[in-house]
Amino acid sequence: MNELWLFFGFLGHDPYTQLIVHTILAAILAVAVAKLATRKLQLVPSGCQNVMEAVVSGILAIGKDVADEKTARKYLTLAGSLAIFIFMGNLLGIIPGFESPTGNVNLTLTLALMVFLFYHFEGIRAQGIVHYIAHFAGPVKWLAPLMFPVEILSHFSRIISLAFRLFGNIKGDDLFLAVLLMLAPWVFPLAGYALLTFSAFLQAFVFMVLTYVYLYGAISGQEETL
Repeated sequence: MNELWLFFGFLGHDPYTQLIVHTILAAILAVAVAKLATRKLQLVPSGCQNVMEAVVSGILAIGKDVADEKTARKYLTLAGSLAIFIFMGNLLGIIPGFESPTGNVNLTLTLALMVFLFYHFEGIRAQGIVHYIAHFAGPVKWLAPLMFPVEILSHFSRIISLAFRLFGNIKGDDLFLAVLLMLAPWVFPLAGYALLTFSAFLQAFVFMVLTYVYLYGAISGQEETL
């Protein structure tokens, strides 16, 4: 993507510099939207407050479907923050002159590791370290030597799944947009933009759902394989 003009190109086209700048920008946008939505709270919401209430209600409803109401409410802040930040990061890459920070594996891997460590921490806190580790052995004791390494590998594979699913899809979207802009730089490819906007929403949605799934599985002992 270095051949394309970047709004922050004056800082240098080093990928790490652009990653840091666009990550900060995505975070600022997420905070700005939250501040705008809560600046003047009204009993009958309108504008940004109305949109954000719908978003939060939707995330909460999804959490209830994936887990239960208690878990959905308890981890709403984490799941919602991840969803909004990732969506903002995904959306940046659609705007010419900007890059998606989520199109860099360093960021997606960091987010995946954060979720991985947090759900294990919550699982240990909810069940106790002995009981939590014991559930990796499976329900049949004589199969424990086989099941334990399989379960360990399964959990570590979630890091790869979370990180590379998001990275791969968004990086592919960025390359797709770059091709569209090179083929038709003066004609806005509206169909492509609509498709990429939907993809930005979808990838944030998937990451948020998997966060809920892994958290619920850890605290309840009911592991799901996704």
